[in-house]
Amino acid sequence: MTQERRPNRLAGETSPYLKQHARNPVDWYPWGEEALNRARAEDKPIFLSIGYSACHWCHVMEHESFENDRIAAAMNESFVNIKVDREERPDLDDIYMAATQLLAGQGGWPNSLFLTPDLKPFFAGTYFPPESRHGRPGFPDVLKAVAEAYRSRRHDVTKIAEEVAGQIRKMSEASPSVQILSASTLNRAFGEMAARFDNGHGGFGRAPKFPPSTGLMFLLRYHRRTGNPEALRMAVVTLDAMARGGMHDQLGGGFHRYAVDERWLVPHFEKMLYDNALLARVYLEAAQAVAGLPASSALPAGGAVTAAGFRDVARDALEWTLREMTSPEGGFYSSLDADSDGEEGTFYVWTPEEVDAVLGRQEAALWCGVYGIVPGGNFEGGRSIPHLEKSLPEVAASLAIDPAELRLRLAGARAKLLAARGRRVAPGRDDKILTDWNALMIGTLAAAAQSLDEPRYLEAAARAARFILERLHRPAASGGRRLLHSYKDGDARHPACLTDYAFLVGALLDLYEADFDATWVRQARAMAEAMNDLFWDDAAGFYFTGRDHEQLIARTRENSDGATPAGASVAALALQRLAWLAGDDRLAKQSALILRLYRDNIERFPSAFGMMLCALDQHLDRQRQIVVAGRRDEPDVKTAIRTLRVQFDPNRIMALADPGDRPAAEAVPLLAGKVPLAGGTAIYVCEDGACRAPVASVADIPA
Repeated sequence: MTQERRPNRLAGETSPYLKQHARNPVDWYPWGEEALNRARAEDKPIFLSIGYSACHWCHVMEHESFENDRIAAAMNESFVNIKVDREERPDLDDIYMAATQLLAGQGGWPNSLFLTPDLKPFFAGTYFPPESRHGRPGFPDVLKAVAEAYRSRRHDVTKIAEEVAGQIRKMSEASPSVQILSASTLNRAFGEMAARFDNGHGGFGRAPKFPPSTGLMFLLRYHRRTGNPEALRMAVVTLDAMARGGMHDQLGGGFHRYAVDERWLVPHFEKMLYDNALLARVYLEAAQAVAGLPASSALPAGGAVTAAGFRDVARDALEWTLREMTSPEGGFYSSLDADSDGEEGTFYVWTPEEVDAVLGRQEAALWCGVYGIVPGGNFEGGRSIPHLEKSLPEVAASLAIDPAELRLRLAGARAKLLAARGRRVAPGRDDKILTDWNALMIGTLAAAAQSLDEPRYLEAAARAARFILERLHRPAASGGRRLLHSYKDGDARHPACLTDYAFLVGALLDLYEADFDATWVRQARAMAEAMNDLFWDDAAGFYFTGRDHEQLIARTRENSDGATPAGASVAALALQRLAWLAGDDRLAKQSALILRLYRDNIERFPSAFGMMLCALDQHLDRQRQIVVAGRRDEPDVKTAIRTLRVQFDPNRIMALADPGDRPAAEAVPLLAGKVPLAGGTAIYVCEDGACRAPVASVADIPA
């Protein structure tokens, strides 16, 4: 039984994850000079534990080991123990996850490493149980063996640590490809994805299945480029399957982290801001891509495979964000835990009796039939995860109900069930605000404001952007201003990494295209200049940490896109867009150099570079800019902009030349010379550095 203990050093941290460990009997330190100096002074190895608030197995290891007095005593006797929130310190997570993959052959969280006092790892793993089982060594046995090795086999430990540190440094070496950038790389990537595609359930590979957001973005672009119907089919089958499955929160909106099964039914129940930003964006893009397509065997019947269906899924995710994940200041929180009331998923699952108690027998029967709530359940404890076995049009047809009536009845039931669910013990929320994840959601909300014509989304995006620029953009000791990565309770801390800058540049450009306020372009240019100053190297491209960052065992480069895109991938996209607006060819050349630096790795592992493939598609496409000239409040201008925004044209940049907005013309060189026609609105199309004669309507734009 755990008794109330005095708080340790983590009590003074802002991270909710670190605070969760503040009453462990482990003598935890946050990462910092106090801990590192002690390790050096006492010649003790460091036990480094990296996790995050929404991580189920992180909580399990805490309860089993870090709250155990006997295990904690062994940790305190032989090690300096450091706890890190991976979301707060992505720089440390990047280095030490690479180390775990090298030492253990695989990675994950909790990430458990043992370091020499000079921070070099020599032994690592992920979750360790409190005693040996299922082929995993018990954590007490690991502690004993590592402490003994450090005492009696120091030469071997040092040799391993040096080798691992050297390999991590080597992984970040880069040189531009000697091969030209061509569509053959895109073709190869499509072929690899097609070979791994799950025709039965969508997605790629076997369970567990993570949402392949950036890969689906690439497939939509590949279909647009080539007309290949299989690319579109793979994307929409996957999007439909995810939307119907239990990974999609059918009641509250938004998506859980991943599915543990092949058909997207049983999720790992944590909810992450970044997943929902990326997924909402790809559903918006899919809505544009399928809008107006003729009926085709390439697209599955029913389900959400309509523009309206995909838009609804995106709205669900965005409404969840605004309702549950938005701070009073306007920033977006990070995540919701998988667990609530001590169990994973209990907040989200139902029995028929529970539904009946809320809705009454008749409406409960309808809801349970539509969403698969069955006696005996499809999840632990005899409960069911709401999901759609059939599409709503198919359900309406089988029940001989008008589809509109069915949707109305389900919406009413959903509101009642959501209110009832709100009275349950809710999952814990990690309410720190991260610059890069916020930027992803800002960009998606700005895109949604355009394609859905929804001003609320633009207001939320602009408010969050102003929050980041005001609260996480501070004067730096070395001069100028510097972004910070994390914010909570009025405290902004930790120098921003490449992803913070790159994602924010992209989001600011999305905001400009949503409201045509040139202030966003000015901010994007300033952020891009700071990003280049801090992270860019002419020989190696972008590093993940700035040149003035804390000295670690390696200065790394991102090796692929992951659960979130690589900063280099988003930078390649954003710098090209900024080059078009600003008329700065240096930025376009820099974007191309990024692609050349990654080209050979993309060829070897194409599916690991979804967003970089989108950047390559943009690079190889027509460099197209569209400027609408006219006063923004004129009906013809509004109509032209709305018409352009519903089209799937992801590699285009759009601008507004309002003759009454002189500051915009100064900030956006693309607007120079773009004036309305004598009869009213003019639309200018510029491609590859040359602008055509203006036309009066979107219908007159050449294909």
